[in-house]
Amino acid sequence: MKKIIAGKELQEKMQEAIDLLCNTVKVTLGPKGSNIIIDHSNFRPFITNDGVTIAENIESEDEVLNTILELAKEASIKTNINVGDGTTTTLVLLQKIFNLGLDLICQGQNPLVLKRELDQELEKIIPLIKNESRIPSEKDLKNIACISSNDEKIGKIIADAYMQVGEIEAINIQEGDEETKINYIKGYTLDSNIASDYFLSTLKEIKYLNPLYLLVNSSLNDLEDISLILNNVIKEQKPLVIMANFYSEEFIQNILTMNNDYQTKIILLKTPYYGLNSLETLEDIAALSGAVIVDDAKFSKISDLGSSESIIINREKTIINYKSNLRLTKYLEKLEKNDKDNKKRRVMLQKGSVEIMVGAPTTTERREKKMRFDDALYALNSAKKGVLLGSGLVLSKISESLDCQKMSENIFKETLLEPLKQILFNSGNDYNQIYNELKKDKFKKIYNVKTGKMEDENETVVLDSLEVVLNSLKNATSIAGMLLTTTSLIINEYPSNPHSDSDYY
Repeated sequence: MKKIIAGKELQEKMQEAIDLLCNTVKVTLGPKGSNIIIDHSNFRPFITNDGVTIAENIESEDEVLNTILELAKEASIKTNINVGDGTTTTLVLLQKIFNLGLDLICQGQNPLVLKRELDQELEKIIPLIKNESRIPSEKDLKNIACISSNDEKIGKIIADAYMQVGEIEAINIQEGDEETKINYIKGYTLDSNIASDYFLSTLKEIKYLNPLYLLVNSSLNDLEDISLILNNVIKEQKPLVIMANFYSEEFIQNILTMNNDYQTKIILLKTPYYGLNSLETLEDIAALSGAVIVDDAKFSKISDLGSSESIIINREKTIINYKSNLRLTKYLEKLEKNDKDNKKRRVMLQKGSVEIMVGAPTTTERREKKMRFDDALYALNSAKKGVLLGSGLVLSKISESLDCQKMSENIFKETLLEPLKQILFNSGNDYNQIYNELKKDKFKKIYNVKTGKMEDENETVVLDSLEVVLNSLKNATSIAGMLLTTTSLIINEYPSNPHSDSDYY
């Protein structure tokens, strides 16, 4: 059965849902924001101050509130998807725009006219924010990472890793053991898919120097198919890495026997991944090694083999170290002309990758710490296009410049002050006192909540990503506008006890 909620009842429900969501999340904003405990059905309760994680876990037993909550969450989730940070700021802005807009609608303002004015005013404010930005230095990027993670050590690790490879796609962050470990991998990395555990036996890893590569884009079933190559390997006593889609059991056993009888160093790897990704991996290895990919091993020749400086294989990862060559250079140029999906492959082939295993004594702390690493990485990446001297300061400065000739200007004038208000409230500071000091200095100085001091704009470490601030404001305005123009809600209504006695005869 369907139920319709409309008019004042819907407005009250929307306001209740928005306040429930935003009041819960906004206490985490800033370097002195609070933590939240989240109980989850799939794992143990954990502590976090990650805005989007908190938002995603907020639910209500009231189906009406729950429906509105899901719509409101979209603002923070979309910001997180786009730039990986700024989710809490988004909700702080959303709450203020919605509440001020709802007040005007209750006074008789047309919702559609209000939304149109909000959208128009937003278009005027965006260039003002952009004008306050600057291209970041390496020091700026490190400061962004430190602020986003609220941890200098995490910020430094992420900034160093990012400077090493230049792209977030080549930085892999995972939960580790008690100690955080950073592994800079110089070489091409892929998942190990060893044809048999007996190739490693009791060894933790195998390292071959100057190995040869045979790349087969099909299956290998008969040893005779590559007899020419195997005879050469036995004669030259060089390590051989074979990569194919599949091997018969007989083929695997014959190669293991050769390793024992002829003291050869041959290892069989199954091509990782599937379909196009599988072929792309072979193409990458062919480019770095000089090998030729063969579709049928029967026709393989010695000249089809490639080589590299070394290869390290363990049960999880395979790392190929190699020297740059003309073929690889041309291959990279080809990848660059294609779509962005090739970015990770390009970075690995040019600079390698970084693996960060986040450590902490407990699972709860480890999970919370990993979120900080993730936040720092995405915030740093989004800051490449520009940084701002503290989002709270910049938005307050722009608020001061608005004329308030339209109702939308009035809404934004108050809304743009909210992030700074909330940051100062969370840190126990007097907003009016600090705001007046900032205004007196014409917003050329910034208040550092961590140190409790006013800092010069050229010396401060308090920076925010331009893209994060723009996305936060755009998404907050978009969702607030959609909710303000909503007049009815239709939901499924379920009986409180679907198996009551009246259902049976």
